[in-house]
Amino acid sequence: MAQSLAHIALVVRDYDEAIAWFTQKLGFTLVADDYQAEQDKRWVLVAPPGAGDDAASLLLARAVSPDQEAFIGNQAGGRVFLFLETDDFDRDHAAMLGKGVTFVRAPKRAPYGQVAVFEDLYGNLWDLVQFART
Repeated sequence: MAQSLAHIALVVRDYDEAIAWFTQKLGFTLVADDYQAEQDKRWVLVAPPGAGDDAASLLLARAVSPDQEAFIGNQAGGRVFLFLETDDFDRDHAAMLGKGVTFVRAPKRAPYGQVAVFEDLYGNLWDLVQFART
Protein backbone atom coordinates (compact mmCIF):
# COMPACT_ATOMS: atom_id res chain seq x y z
CA MET A 1 0.00 0.00 0.00
CA ALA A 2 1.32 3.45 -0.90
CA GLN A 3 -0.09 6.64 0.58
CA SER A 4 0.96 10.26 0.62
CA LEU A 5 -0.42 13.66 1.54
CA ALA A 6 -1.97 15.29 -1.50
CA HIS A 7 -3.11 18.68 -0.16
CA ILE A 8 -3.05 20.59 3.11
CA ALA A 9 -5.91 23.02 3.65
CA LEU A 10 -4.98 26.52 4.78
CA VAL A 11 -7.89 28.70 5.88
CA VAL A 12 -7.64 32.11 4.23
CA ARG A 13 -9.64 35.33 4.31
CA ASP A 14 -9.62 35.92 0.55
CA TYR A 15 -8.53 33.75 -2.36
CA ASP A 16 -6.93 36.48 -4.43
CA GLU A 17 -4.90 38.06 -1.62
CA ALA A 18 -3.63 34.61 -0.59
CA ILE A 19 -2.73 33.68 -4.18
CA ALA A 20 -0.86 36.97 -4.57
CA TRP A 21 1.08 36.51 -1.33
CA PHE A 22 2.12 32.92 -1.97
CA THR A 23 3.06 33.49 -5.61
CA GLN A 24 4.74 36.89 -5.18
CA LYS A 25 6.38 36.57 -1.74
CA LEU A 26 7.28 32.86 -1.72
CA GLY A 27 7.45 32.19 -5.44
CA PHE A 28 4.86 29.42 -5.27
CA THR A 29 3.18 28.21 -8.45
CA LEU A 30 -0.57 28.52 -8.88
CA VAL A 31 -1.47 24.91 -9.70
CA ALA A 32 -5.26 25.25 -9.89
CA ASP A 33 -7.92 27.92 -9.57
CA ASP A 34 -11.26 26.45 -10.51
CA TYR A 35 -14.68 27.75 -9.57
CA GLN A 36 -17.07 25.13 -8.18
CA ALA A 37 -20.52 26.56 -8.77
CA GLU A 38 -22.39 23.86 -6.86
CA GLN A 39 -20.57 24.88 -3.65
CA ASP A 40 -19.93 28.54 -4.57
CA LYS A 41 -16.23 28.21 -3.84
CA ARG A 42 -12.93 27.97 -5.64
CA TRP A 43 -10.53 25.03 -5.71
CA VAL A 44 -7.21 26.86 -5.32
CA LEU A 45 -3.93 24.97 -5.09
CA VAL A 46 -0.46 26.48 -4.75
CA ALA A 47 2.86 24.64 -4.55
CA PRO A 48 6.46 25.60 -3.79
CA PRO A 49 8.79 26.21 -6.71
CA GLY A 50 10.30 23.00 -7.99
CA ALA A 51 7.70 20.78 -6.32
CA GLY A 52 7.14 17.65 -8.35
CA ASP A 53 3.78 16.38 -9.51
CA ASP A 54 3.67 13.99 -6.54
CA ALA A 55 4.42 16.68 -3.92
CA ALA A 56 1.76 17.92 -1.51
CA SER A 57 0.29 21.33 -2.27
CA LEU A 58 -1.62 23.91 -0.26
CA LEU A 59 -5.36 24.13 -0.73
CA LEU A 60 -6.31 27.74 -0.05
CA ALA A 61 -9.70 27.39 1.61
CA ARG A 62 -11.67 30.61 2.09
CA ALA A 63 -13.37 30.87 5.46
CA VAL A 64 -17.14 30.94 5.06
CA SER A 65 -18.33 31.28 8.66
CA PRO A 66 -17.31 33.11 11.84
CA ASP A 67 -16.13 29.78 13.30
CA GLN A 68 -13.77 29.27 10.35
CA GLU A 69 -12.66 32.91 10.35
CA ALA A 70 -11.48 32.47 13.94
CA PHE A 71 -8.77 30.09 12.70
CA ILE A 72 -7.30 32.38 10.05
CA GLY A 73 -3.69 32.90 11.07
CA ASN A 74 -3.84 30.51 14.00
CA GLN A 75 -4.32 27.08 12.50
CA ALA A 76 -1.79 25.46 14.83
CA GLY A 77 -2.48 27.33 18.06
CA GLY A 78 0.62 29.51 17.75
CA ARG A 79 3.03 26.69 16.89
CA VAL A 80 4.93 26.31 13.66
CA PHE A 81 2.38 24.87 11.28
CA LEU A 82 4.15 24.21 7.99
CA PHE A 83 7.73 23.43 7.02
CA LEU A 84 9.08 24.80 3.75
CA GLU A 85 12.16 22.78 2.81
CA THR A 86 14.82 24.43 0.66
CA ASP A 87 17.96 23.24 -1.05
CA ASP A 88 19.66 26.61 -0.41
CA PHE A 89 18.73 28.26 2.87
CA ASP A 90 20.80 31.42 2.44
CA ARG A 91 19.44 32.09 -1.07
CA ASP A 92 15.81 31.64 -0.09
CA HIS A 93 16.09 33.46 3.24
CA ALA A 94 17.62 36.48 1.50
CA ALA A 95 15.01 36.40 -1.28
CA MET A 96 12.16 36.20 1.21
CA LEU A 97 13.56 39.09 3.26
CA GLY A 98 13.90 41.09 0.06
CA LYS A 99 10.23 40.51 -0.71
CA GLY A 100 9.12 41.64 2.75
CA VAL A 101 8.45 38.29 4.40
CA THR A 102 8.51 38.70 8.19
CA PHE A 103 10.84 36.38 10.09
CA VAL A 104 9.98 36.04 13.77
CA ARG A 105 12.98 33.85 14.66
CA ALA A 106 16.42 34.48 13.24
CA PRO A 107 18.27 31.77 11.34
CA LYS A 108 20.06 29.20 13.43
CA ARG A 109 21.95 26.00 12.90
CA ALA A 110 20.63 22.92 14.63
CA PRO A 111 21.64 19.27 14.46
CA TYR A 112 18.93 18.67 11.85
CA GLY A 113 19.92 21.65 9.65
CA GLN A 114 19.50 25.40 9.25
CA VAL A 115 16.15 26.97 10.13
CA ALA A 116 14.31 30.26 10.61
CA VAL A 117 10.66 30.91 11.44
CA PHE A 118 8.51 33.23 9.31
CA GLU A 119 4.88 34.31 9.23
CA ASP A 120 2.57 33.99 6.29
CA LEU A 121 0.22 36.83 5.40
CA TYR A 122 -2.19 35.86 8.17
CA GLY A 123 0.34 35.11 10.92
CA ASN A 124 0.60 31.31 10.66
CA LEU A 125 4.13 30.26 11.56
CA TRP A 126 6.33 28.38 9.10
CA ASP A 127 9.85 27.00 9.24
CA LEU A 128 12.15 27.70 6.34
CA VAL A 129 14.50 24.75 6.69
CA GLN A 130 17.41 23.18 4.92
CA PHE A 131 17.87 19.75 6.43
CA ALA A 132 21.38 18.50 7.14
CA ARG A 133 22.35 15.64 4.92
CA THR A 134 23.92 12.69 6.65
